[in-house]
Amino acid sequence: TIERVKPKILILSASFGDGHNSAARHLAQALEEKAETLVADPCHIGNPRINAFLCKAYREITTYTPKIWAWMYRSTDRQDFSKPLPFLTKTEDAVANLLNRFEPDLVVNTYPLYPYMVDRQFSIGRRVPIITIVTDSIEINAAWTRSPSDYFLITDDHTREELITSNLPKEKMNITGFPVSPRFESLEKVAPNDPLNPFRILFFPTARSPHVTGIIKAALSHENHITVILGRNVRRLYRKLQPLKKSFPGRIHIKGWTRKVPELLSSHHLVIGKAGGATVHEAIAAQCPMLVHQIVPGQEEGNIELLNRFQTGSLATSAKTIRESISNLLADDATLWREQKKRLAQHARPSAAREAAKFILSKVKPS
Repeated sequence: TIERVKPKILILSASFGDGHNSAARHLAQALEEKAETLVADPCHIGNPRINAFLCKAYREITTYTPKIWAWMYRSTDRQDFSKPLPFLTKTEDAVANLLNRFEPDLVVNTYPLYPYMVDRQFSIGRRVPIITIVTDSIEINAAWTRSPSDYFLITDDHTREELITSNLPKEKMNITGFPVSPRFESLEKVAPNDPLNPFRILFFPTARSPHVTGIIKAALSHENHITVILGRNVRRLYRKLQPLKKSFPGRIHIKGWTRKVPELLSSHHLVIGKAGGATVHEAIAAQCPMLVHQIVPGQEEGNIELLNRFQTGSLATSAKTIRESISNLLADDATLWREQKKRLAQHARPSAAREAAKFILSKVKPS
């Protein structure tokens, strides 16, 4: 028997926020056995030092001056990316090199600027299908929708309706869900009739949370337990939280870095986090109701809107609103929490990465 050669799929990502890389990584995992994949970040390859500076600047601006970020983000809505931009020359060169070296059968993008660059390379060379994974929901920047992609993989029906109104052809769209970790498929979720004894809360603080201790105290009302994941805030927060941990013996669990986010989300009753695409969709996949304590205006507003429309989470940006929201969820034997759990079971797409992989493989042209 002739062994079929695996198709080569190039996945282009970027490190501005966690969503693009997260989608790229999980898609590559889902494609693992069926394709030869290469995940690459042309912004990093093209200019590592400037890229590292920009990633840090992105984190600082979105964290400390979100209004400035909202203005910058909305101004890109009017930017024409179909012509090469002088300050992205090295990124564009990196895209060209990746295409020439890897010779993919199909290119997937999880960042909106790359399809324009790939398309420009194809105008002088061999053309293969371009697929874009839109990592935002509902409020979609025009940089995504104007891009020269053959297909767009999107997160949900509400986003599809919004994209139809911005004149994206229906036949180019496919709803797969956000490519969360394939591990979500096999993880057991907390049941809606769980006795909640104790009610377990998962908390992802951000660099800006001056009120981290306030949020933790608010979350500990009703004899709840809380797991705090510090991530890149380890150095800043670990020591600071020790006195608090001592004053609530056995109820505060502090972790630094973790690779077990799917397991943690699936085993907790509520998550308090920021409104990034990856976080929101992971919470939905884990069927874990969510309170959002920080939002990046512009690009993350659609993710909050999605939680509102699904009625599975809400915005709570202060310790006071977090305490009130938790009280509402737990009132009358946690009626509201149990309703949210049932709705999440209808909306969860834990196999999104596999669905996306299946669609992508179906678009590879036979050689």
